[in-house]
Amino acid sequence: MVNESGGSVLSGLTAELAPAAALLRALKHTSSLTRAAAELGVPQPTASRRLAALSAAVGAPLTVPAGRGIRLTRVGHVLADAAEQAVDILDHGVRRVREEIDPESGHVVLGFLHLLGRSLVPGLLRDFRADHPRTRFSLVQGSRQSIVDRITSGAIDLALVAPPPAEATLESVVLTEQELFVAVPDDHRLASRADVRMSELAGEVFVMLEHGYGLRQITDDLCAAAGFTPTVAFEGQESDTVRGLVAAGLGVALLPAFEPRPPSGVVEIPLAPRVTREIGLAWPSDRPLPPAVATFREFVRRRAGADGAQRPFA
Repeated sequence: MVNESGGSVLSGLTAELAPAAALLRALKHTSSLTRAAAELGVPQPTASRRLAALSAAVGAPLTVPAGRGIRLTRVGHVLADAAEQAVDILDHGVRRVREEIDPESGHVVLGFLHLLGRSLVPGLLRDFRADHPRTRFSLVQGSRQSIVDRITSGAIDLALVAPPPAEATLESVVLTEQELFVAVPDDHRLASRADVRMSELAGEVFVMLEHGYGLRQITDDLCAAAGFTPTVAFEGQESDTVRGLVAAGLGVALLPAFEPRPPSGVVEIPLAPRVTREIGLAWPSDRPLPPAVATFREFVRRRAGADGAQRPFA
């Protein structure tokens, strides 16, 4: 459809939406015109006029009162979702421009599993910042699934996960392997064994990480391959909590080795045959990386010997 000036109505609405995109995104997250205006650094009357003008251009209200605040209408939500994506893309472009001008002042958003935050991630950041002291990092921890979802959506730049993701929109490289052990209480019937077969754990009560964590999927798959469904007494979100429950005698768990040695009350027994999981670095394949992000990615790949023989991380 064409308007009197010769342009499409859609283009006219887009022109109206563009200046208000940041306001719509702020309203989506705050449900408050006052807080949204403060977040944008504009007077509330200015934000109110922008919102009213956009509602008039659309031909439908974008917000309705809700208690002491406001909430977006269905139409408002549609526009706010689009505005959020647009502003995120623009933010990404601004980051790339700034880092093209001064790559050493860049910002990297790194996602990783809780288990990797004990030594792997701190060691990588320490060594990288020795040569790039002005690079800033934002660190995001979570389950494997949440980290993969966030890097796919663009909320994070790089991810250290196990196993590496297979999503078509992501590229990854295996950095190292990590052996898994059966963690049992120190007075457990298997505590003195040199190794344990998965089938011997069929009658045990398990303490596990929640669904969505890579270790949970590995444990479920190993139990299924051994011919049984594990009895799960407790589920947690952090390996330290799981180990604490094992030490209290509440079950057994499959976990990587605790460095430098198992905590009091826990014995770690190798599996027979040996079981390992791959730890990989992932990044988006459908958008270019800002310079600082690309520099850190290459640093991690070199540290792992990803272009040749792999070697464990320190």
